[in-house]
Amino acid sequence: MKVRVIRSGRKTIGLEVRDGEVLVRAPYFATEAHIRQCLEEHAGWIDRQLAKARQQKAEAGTDGPLTREQLNALADRAVKYIPERVRYYAPKIGVTYGRITIRNQKTRWGSCSAKGNLNFNCLLMLTPPEVIDAVVVHELCHRKQMNHSQAFYAEILKVFPDYQKWNKWLKDHGGAILKRMTG
Repeated sequence: MKVRVIRSGRKTIGLEVRDGEVLVRAPYFATEAHIRQCLEEHAGWIDRQLAKARQQKAEAGTDGPLTREQLNALADRAVKYIPERVRYYAPKIGVTYGRITIRNQKTRWGSCSAKGNLNFNCLLMLTPPEVIDAVVVHELCHRKQMNHSQAFYAEILKVFPDYQKWNKWLKDHGGAILKRMTG
């Protein structure tokens, strides 16, 4: 396992696994022994993160990049499916919305503008239906709370109690799906 230590004026040691490497963010005063001890104490967590990264890389590599035709087919499906889900959830949440746009995006699953216009990534069509509903509810709840406060998440959970489960699915698997975006 490759370990890189980055020292700064921080007060505590932080660990991050990125691109198959363990980044240790450590204060200037932290000794090498203290850093080794921290790595040993968190070895299980580090191993799980590295395994997860390998799995995501394998999933991304297996499916390969999407062609323009595949992206267009996903967008066509999304244009029919996602607005249905928005129409279903908007009255349950008690909100209105503006335009719904389907996009090919490399980093976002959805967004909501201050005017109530909703954008969704066509790649959502590669996820389970519950993930799509989680993203739809998330964006619609921004019509009540334009932030990510506790009140915002309380609104989501009123309508979609399994939100955390499907949001975690998206965090665990979404990176591999987004990597399939071409161009």
